[in-house]
Amino acid sequence: MQLNGEDPFMVRKKKTEEYEAKIKQALMVLGEVSEDSTTPRNIRRSAKDAMNALQSSEYTPAVKASNAVALLDEILQDPNMPPYTRVKLWNVMSFIEAIKD
Repeated sequence: MQLNGEDPFMVRKKKTEEYEAKIKQALMVLGEVSEDSTTPRNIRRSAKDAMNALQSSEYTPAVKASNAVALLDEILQDPNMPPYTRVKLWNVMSFIEAIKD
């Protein structure tokens, strides 16, 4: 069934591609954070954990994003986080928070 002249399958495919692009963008930034030697080790580890959550093949994009947001939300409370790293992680969260099923 078509609504407004759009094939629901094509709409879903477009959304999936959009979500994959956001995840790819988030992975790039998380990769930078996880390899930044000026960032405390626990924060780099959390960035890697968030990357693993986003790359998991067993969940939908929304669940992967939600898991990554939970990990990042926890680490953003760390008072030892450099301000530039905090901004990067906020940006990552803004990319992936929009991902819904």
